Formats: sequence, C-alpha cells, structure tokens
Amino acid sequence: MEPWMIASITVVSLLILLMTGLPVAFALTGLSALLLYLFLGPSALFIVVGSAFKQIGTEVFIAIPLFVLMAAVLQFSGIASSLYRTMHMWMGPLRGGLAIGTIFICTIIDALSGIGATATTTMGLIALPEMLKRGYNRHMAVGVITVGGALGPLIPPSILMIIVGGYAQLSVGKLFLGGVLPGLLIAFGYALYMGIRCAIRPQDGPSIDRSEQGTLKDKVANLRYVILPLGLIFFIMGGIYTGIFTPTEAAGFGALGAVVIAVAYGKFTFSNMLSALQLSMKVTCMIMWLVVGGGCYSALVTVTGTGNLVLDVLSSLPFGAMGVIVVMLGIALVMGMFIDPVAISMICIPIFLPVVNVLGIDLLWFMLLFVIAVVIGYITPPFGLNIFYMKGVAPDEITIMDIYKGVMPFTAVKMACLGLCILFPGILTYLPGLVK
Repeated sequence: MEPWMIASITVVSLLILLMTGLPVAFALTGLSALLLYLFLGPSALFIVVGSAFKQIGTEVFIAIPLFVLMAAVLQFSGIASSLYRTMHMWMGPLRGGLAIGTIFICTIIDALSGIGATATTTMGLIALPEMLKRGYNRHMAVGVITVGGALGPLIPPSILMIIVGGYAQLSVGKLFLGGVLPGLLIAFGYALYMGIRCAIRPQDGPSIDRSEQGTLKDKVANLRYVILPLGLIFFIMGGIYTGIFTPTEAAGFGALGAVVIAVAYGKFTFSNMLSALQLSMKVTCMIMWLVVGGGCYSALVTVTGTGNLVLDVLSSLPFGAMGVIVVMLGIALVMGMFIDPVAISMICIPIFLPVVNVLGIDLLWFMLLFVIAVVIGYITPPFGLNIFYMKGVAPDEITIMDIYKGVMPFTAVKMACLGLCILFPGILTYLPGLVK
C-alpha cells in the first residue's frame, strides 16, 4: 500500500471515529491497535502495549493527580465564595467592576487549579446571579465567566502543559514560566475590553450601590481571603523558578497547601475531603486514558510513516517557516472548535513535532503558541467545552446562543494576544530564558 494511502487512512479514520461520538481515548487506542494489526501484523500489537506502559511510566505525569487534588480540595473549601466577596467590595463601585473583578478571581482560581472547568462552574454559580441581578448585560456576564475559566490550562500550574511537556520532551517548569506572561496579558486584555465597553455603555455594567460597598475597614479585613491563595501560587511557582523543587514535587506541596487553606478557612471536613478525592480520581483516570491513547496514536503515526508524509507536505509549503507555523496553529484552532484540547495535543504533537525540528523552530516557543491556540478552543463555538460548562450552571433563561454571542468579543481579544505572541516571541520565552 502506498504511504499516502496509509497516511490518509490513519488520519481520516480517526476523524470519522471522533464524529461518531466515541470517547477520544478509546478512539485513539482502539484505532491504533486495529491499524497496526492490519498494516504490520499481530506482532505490532506489542507496540500498543509498549507505548501505553511508556506513557504511564513517564515521571512528569505524576504531577497530574496531585495538581488535580489541589484543585479539588480548593473547590470544596469555599475559596471561590471568599474571593468573590472581597472582589465585590473592592471592584463593585467601578463601572463593569463586577465583571472585571470576576476575571481577576478566575485568574487566581485558574492558577490554583490548572483546569478549564473549575473557575467557570464556580463563578457561574456565584458571580453570574449577582451580575444579572444588578442589571449587567447578560451576554457580557456569561461571556466573561466562560472565558475566565478558559485561562486555567494556560496559567501555571497547567495540566495541559504537563501533558504537552511530557510528549514534546520539554521542561514542564519552563512551560509553566512561559505561560505566565501570556496568561496575564490575556486577562488584562479582557479587563481592558470590559472597562472600555462599560465606559462607552454604562448600562452594560452599572456600579453597585454605595450601601453594598462596605467600609474601608471591611475591605481591608476581607483581604485575608486573598493572602493564602496568592501565597500558595507564589510558593509553587517560586519553588519551581528557583529550582528548589521540580514540578512534580511542587504538585505535592500544592496539594498539601490546599489542605492547609481548607483548614484555615474552617472548611476541612471528612465529607469535603472524600468528595475531593473522588473527583480527583475521576479526572485523573480520564486524563490518563487520553495520555495512553495519545501514546498509542503517536506510535501509529511514527511507525506507518504518516508523520514523515505530513512533514514533507508542510515543509514544502511556499510560505516559509512562519507560514508553516500559522498553518499548524490554524489546524489547532479549527480542531479546537470540535475536540477537547488534551485530545488535540495527543493527535497533533506527534505530527507537528518533526516539522518544528526540521524547520529549526524554537520548540518551547512553538509549543507555548500551540497551547494558546488549543486553549482558545475552550471558548469557540460550536463545541467549546467551557460554553457547555457555562450552560450547565446558568439559569434557564440563558440560551446557548447568548453564550455564543457573549464569548465572541473575548475570542477576538484572545486571538489578538496570540498574534502578539507570534510577532513578539519574548512574551513567551523571556521568563523561561532566565532559568538555566
């Protein structure tokens, strides 16, 4: 069989399976086993087993269940409610202040969880009713919460970056550092957009009544709810940055720190801890099945020569290295409209990696661009995951079209930030470059 035919079968059959609704992990694993058997015979099934064990045994992936546990403990500790009360007092007096403050709270929660769903679901339950009650534009209100949660996979510690680092053989610590500036840039871009919008259209984000603003003493007293979460973030990132501990060790300290915060807030109970452990197990199992499936598909792409064929096609494009980068990121953006970002990473990294190496593209820079591109998929219609998380917690009067309309301006902001990161690579590489 001709190489182009094998490559076509490898790619097209996966797309067909994904469109049937079959879970991505099982589609990747099952298809890899079937095609390796058909192309290379029964002995090739050992490749599937070997790839699965190789992925499971990758040391950096140990950080995944620990960071997930940290996020789960914080989710059940009531930290989101405490942070929101503080933000409500400080930001409420500004036009659009509740929406801008929601972005800041989402950024903190994202930095504590690394998962796209956490901030969206928690703030959807806490912040959305408050904004709607005060007359905020409902498209803006649902949009800001939907996109705020989507910063989780970009702002470290990020589960997605751990997976990308494991597959691309990159330092997870450097990926974490590389995600700091673009994550803050996007959050600032969201806040700037809402500030300008509410200055032009005050009715979209009215300020809260003076009676709800609280005294200066109340505002200062509520800052205690911000100190511990920010302290945990700086402790984790500072430890990684200074080399005191590895990302895997940082995950362990993060999980312990989350328990300490829960105890400090008086929210540590057996029931909450059991719920956190159960959630951690479910999320970790889901992620690890995707990791196994991605490893098997990566082996299929390599053994069948599909990767080399794609390499030849992309490297022959008359656009130069920058054009090839735009094409690969465009593929990731389109796939993000339909597929989970972790699954996109499993599918695309084995194919893109040889292209990046042959063209001499900075691998760290490209993989950070890739992460930004696939994370945009969390908020892009029709199947952005955070859109459905938002719909799940929103009141019945909020339709899916309301959420679509709400996220579109923020998607434009995020695309603009991606463009800046392409034009100015230092945004992504400056902090990692400081680490020897």
